[in-house]
Amino acid sequence: MNRIVIVFLAAFILVSCSSKFSKILKSKDVEYKYKMAEQYYAKKDYSKAQVLYEDIFQVMKGTPRYEDMYYKFAYSYYYQKDYSNAENLFKNFLENFPSSSKLEEIEYMRAYSFFKESPKVDLDQTNTNKTMQLMQVFINGHPGSKRVLDATEIIDQCREKLEEKEFKAAQLYLNLGYYKAAAVAFGNVSDNFPDSKRADLYKYQVVVSYYKYAEMSYEEKQQERYAKVIVECDDFLERYNTSKYVADVNKYKTASSNYLNNTKK
Repeated sequence: MNRIVIVFLAAFILVSCSSKFSKILKSKDVEYKYKMAEQYYAKKDYSKAQVLYEDIFQVMKGTPRYEDMYYKFAYSYYYQKDYSNAENLFKNFLENFPSSSKLEEIEYMRAYSFFKESPKVDLDQTNTNKTMQLMQVFINGHPGSKRVLDATEIIDQCREKLEEKEFKAAQLYLNLGYYKAAAVAFGNVSDNFPDSKRADLYKYQVVVSYYKYAEMSYEEKQQERYAKVIVECDDFLERYNTSKYVADVNKYKTASSNYLNNTKK
């Protein structure tokens, strides 16, 4: 078939479909609009279904089909990846239909919508925190749900993202030579994620940061700051005595002790 003919046919079909939908939208027959919205939704043409559902919302409100229509209306946003509006509609569904058999599903989907909006590590993590909060609420409210495992895994993924964000911020302080800020930041990562696979690394970086801070300090401040290094070294050795960083931590402790011993002479 000639390419020009194909393009013409495609354009004709597009105009015809647009014209058909326009006629549906202008129709005064609510039942017809509802029927067509259902058809579009079933065919996964969510944008058209969404427009038609919204157009008959007020008329359908209070009818036996309103809950199901609201349910599909919310999902029509979700399937188009408009997660912000989907989350808001899922929230409204919970408020409008507190006795619905779909409550468990919608509670999960509301939390999952926040998860879908969780950004890259370097950006603001408000949605990540909100995901964790709502997923935990879901788990607490539905301990026997088949979705609990997925919710738990999502919480773990969110925690890993938050951990990575804090770690990168702390590492940046260290790389820029802001050693006291780095020590505090790594200490926060260590405290906030005590069960992390990298927990010993975070504590080790606390030792390194405080040592460099002491090393770069004025002489009159070095004694107290090297003493702080020793305290952190002892804390590390008590917590992580099998860590691969033990030898290095002992070196920092020895160097700090030698400084203190020499200043006493």
